[in-house]
Amino acid sequence: MVSALLAAPPEQIDAKKTINALTDHYGERAGKRAKAWFKIINEAPLLDDRAKLEKVNRFFNLFKFVDDKRLWGESNYWASPMEFIGVNAGDCEDFSIAKYFTLLQVGIPEDKLRITMVKAKTVNQYHMVLAYYETPAAVPLVLDNLDPMIKPATMRNDLIPVYSFNGKQLWLNKEKGRGVLAGSSSRLEKWNDLKLRLGIDRLRQPKQKME
Repeated sequence: MVSALLAAPPEQIDAKKTINALTDHYGERAGKRAKAWFKIINEAPLLDDRAKLEKVNRFFNLFKFVDDKRLWGESNYWASPMEFIGVNAGDCEDFSIAKYFTLLQVGIPEDKLRITMVKAKTVNQYHMVLAYYETPAAVPLVLDNLDPMIKPATMRNDLIPVYSFNGKQLWLNKEKGRGVLAGSSSRLEKWNDLKLRLGIDRLRQPKQKME
């Protein structure tokens, strides 16, 4: 089973199988996007953390923003990174999740990354970004599909943090920092569902083709 694809070391990922699966399921251009993703997976581990963030953020921010209802036919679907790459589209959760797992693949430690739910004041709605903490006490850097520039949270006054999580923990955020520990991330139903679907053997067809 390939459901552990994005949790495995890069050398254990079968690139050819993955590319072929995405090509068969979503079309030729999906296979090309997968090849570009593997190029990042192979090259980025040699870079420093900031360069890794820039490379991954830039790659995924080229994808299209499409809401879940239009794309998948339901209001809140958290796509796996392979589904996101396959359809070339998604909403803010999909951008953040894909960046999170890709950065893990290129060597960013899990304890430096937090998928973060915020209130975006500019669009007056809840929004998801990825936060990177250089040290536990550092002001995080924000990777966002609304703003292509990676900025410290102190420069993102348009975002009000609500909660954040990674593969282990869940935090309630009361300021632009790490927040208050609130238990395991397994409390999040959508996160648990996503982890069950990770990989290339449970790919879903979108309601609307986005090629």
